Amino acid sequence: MMLTLNHLTRVGVCMRGVVRWKGGEDLEGENEHGVTIPMHTADSPNPVQMVLLAHGGCTLLDIITGLKHRMKNVRDMWIELDADRREENPRKFTAVRMKYIIEGDVPQQLVERLIEQSHKKYCTVGAMITDAGASLDWDLDIRI
Repeated sequence: MMLTLNHLTRVGVCMRGVVRWKGGEDLEGENEHGVTIPMHTADSPNPVQMVLLAHGGCTLLDIITGLKHRMKNVRDMWIELDADRREENPRKFTAVRMKYIIEGDVPQQLVERLIEQSHKKYCTVGAMITDAGASLDWDLDIRI
């Protein structure tokens, strides 16, 4: 199914998408390439959980990109995330905590620098969250 966003004013748009109601409270998102993802179903994250996961995905990709040729030394890599939200609406994030876990032989100082650069310069999702007032704390666990 094609996206129908013609009624929107297009000023510097570089991304497009549509979210469809699928019945009950189930939603489905679709990007401009036709890739769909369930949202807010019994088997999928709700939109706010997706934002937290997107923050983790955004910064993890920065680390993967930054490690480049050292990725051959990585067996596994993930980020454990948790966040606090306001009690009142809008229930935006007030604090995000990330624990980066890397299994493999990579230089700790390099990874720490990549994490700092990700949060200060590259991670778009994280910038949106912290610019909205959320604090960000992170920790690194390298398991050789």
